[in-house]
Amino acid sequence: MELTVAAFVAAAVATLVGATIQGAIGFGMNLVTVPVLALLVPGSLPVSVIVLGIPISVTMFLFERHSIDRQGILWIFVGRLPASAVGAAIVAAVSTSALQAIVGLLLVAMVVASVAMPPVPVNRRSQTVAGAIAGLTGTTAGIGGPPLALLYQRYAGPTIRSTLAASFLFGTVVSLSALSLSGSVELDQLAFGAGLAPFVVGGVLIGRRAHDLLDRGWMRPAVLTFACLSAVVVLVEAFT
Repeated sequence: MELTVAAFVAAAVATLVGATIQGAIGFGMNLVTVPVLALLVPGSLPVSVIVLGIPISVTMFLFERHSIDRQGILWIFVGRLPASAVGAAIVAAVSTSALQAIVGLLLVAMVVASVAMPPVPVNRRSQTVAGAIAGLTGTTAGIGGPPLALLYQRYAGPTIRSTLAASFLFGTVVSLSALSLSGSVELDQLAFGAGLAPFVVGGVLIGRRAHDLLDRGWMRPAVLTFACLSAVVVLVEAFT
């Protein structure tokens, strides 16, 4: 993995901005960081992005841990664990562009369904399915937030953010373990991700300043907007 000072600075700025977004709405960091890393440090993906899930998840969870959907997170884990293993196998066998195209189209379909169809009941079945989709998209493309955020889009902001944070932390550990077993993790990718960790924490602290505004009825529009943007970014990357 080749890394210049300019590339690291750009990655740090993108990470700070992305973490600010995720600190505010519960997901969205990879919407900013993944395109920048794909352009400047492509050899870092998806491992470095997944590594960044550790500091951001821990920080966000500690702030709003009392609002977590404890029962729901269990079923998300049930779906995410096997799906992450499948995702790691796919990473080893399928081209990156093909994976991005599939993930992008899947996210578009989920956003359209969220707007056009009645609300999906949040229960054991939907939580397990959303966890499985998040496991696949998170491991293959480094974007596991939108499926879970769309499921919880009508919940209060603290519940969305804390539940997603707990899921991301678990998913990060599972995804890294699965990628390691498949031989897809390099030491320099881990080191690069760790080097960006301070910018993640700083972004979360900045993003918390938007909680009061978002929790007054703007969470769902924000979730739908950034889920759609995630899909667009992934599709653009896939086809360019």
